[in-house]
Amino acid sequence: MKKIIPILIIVGLFLCSSMVYASNNMKDMPRPELDGSNVTGECYKVIDGDTIYVSGLGKVRFVGVNTPERGEEGYYEAKNYVKERCLGKMVTIDVDNAKHFDKYNRTLGVVYVDDSNLNQELLEKNLAEIMYIPPSEFNPYSWAV
Repeated sequence: MKKIIPILIIVGLFLCSSMVYASNNMKDMPRPELDGSNVTGECYKVIDGDTIYVSGLGKVRFVGVNTPERGEEGYYEAKNYVKERCLGKMVTIDVDNAKHFDKYNRTLGVVYVDDSNLNQELLEKNLAEIMYIPPSEFNPYSWAV
């Protein structure tokens, strides 16, 4: 038993250091070429009302809109709406040609589901507010009703 404990500690330390190394290197993974064309993939995870994961693209931030954060009123309504609309479905991302990524390395774009602008839907349903951060090729004020 005395010999097993040091071995388990060593194995545990090795596994922890391997996970830290892998997670740090994932940040440097190559991004897909974004040449101004739209990118289509499956939405496989919804983080909140304005951030999703799309296959082949990674984390996508809805450009031009801002939904409530966790703990704020309206958070679950916005998140659940986005889940209902796009989780498990094919979505098309119109990537912002003026600025492809934000400071968190999320792809910035307009999300289309069934040919509908989901960014605009969030504004129309009062689940989001306009958040225009230049430079951007998109004008979210034109989406507001």
